Amino acid sequence: METRTLKVPGATLYYEVRGSGPVLLLICGGIYDAAGYAGLAGLLADRYTVVTYDRRGNSRSPLDGPPEPQRVEVHADDASRLLAEIGNGPATRGTTLHTGPAHVFGNSSGAIIGLELAARHPEQVRTVVAHEPPFLGLLPDAGHWDDVIARVADAYAEGGAGPAMAVFGAEMGVGGDDGGEGGEEPQEEPDAETQAMLARFQKNTDFFVGYEVPPFARHRLDADALRSSGVRIVLVAGEASAGQPAHEATHAAAGRLGTKAETWPGDHGGFGSEPGAFAARLDALFAGS
Repeated sequence: METRTLKVPGATLYYEVRGSGPVLLLICGGIYDAAGYAGLAGLLADRYTVVTYDRRGNSRSPLDGPPEPQRVEVHADDASRLLAEIGNGPATRGTTLHTGPAHVFGNSSGAIIGLELAARHPEQVRTVVAHEPPFLGLLPDAGHWDDVIARVADAYAEGGAGPAMAVFGAEMGVGGDDGGEGGEEPQEEPDAETQAMLARFQKNTDFFVGYEVPPFARHRLDADALRSSGVRIVLVAGEASAGQPAHEATHAAAGRLGTKAETWPGDHGGFGSEPGAFAARLDALFAGS
């Protein structure tokens, strides 16, 4: 694995490159960073040039200025610039550089970014696998979710990340400490690297609930742009997350795109708890693209 940085407007992105072959960009969501995809990336690096990164404002990708509400469009442009850098920059040592449209996998808010990337920059993308993008505005009770997001914003303004995450986690049907995302949770006595990762995730919580949740939750799926993009779009819901808002929103998004969502093992964080199954499913999809 190589670690690199890329200067983009308003931030500096930290990213990691593994393996050789067609480019596969993994976009995390919530409080997670590149480390959350380490297991999945390791299983795919023998067939793909796997790129993972910390999204702007999180972990090792600092903003140039103070925190501000985030825009999905800006994050999609960050992903576009990363793909351009991978296509134009040096190959990972001992590997062959592959150019051309990339495969993309995104989880949760990372799935929203991946879909926006395809809508804005379709020439860079071959396939997007969007795992449980929480398009809450597509749910039948969209008005309720507008109220929930307003309450999250109010709780953050009044009491900070703790109260805001409590509101958000309770409504999303997940624990209030992880933003509803997946990842690899240590069972006991984490090593120093894992401790450092968890410390980053904890720090990211404030940025996530204060500056990402409200604007991301209000972002709308650009179904027309995606249908005309030529990009293969695959919506994926978790087998174990049935009934949760992100699961239901995934099926609603698939309906808007005129397709049906696939069901994969695990819950909202299935990529972390079931990395082998996700690697096999992704490889099978990409082989047919």
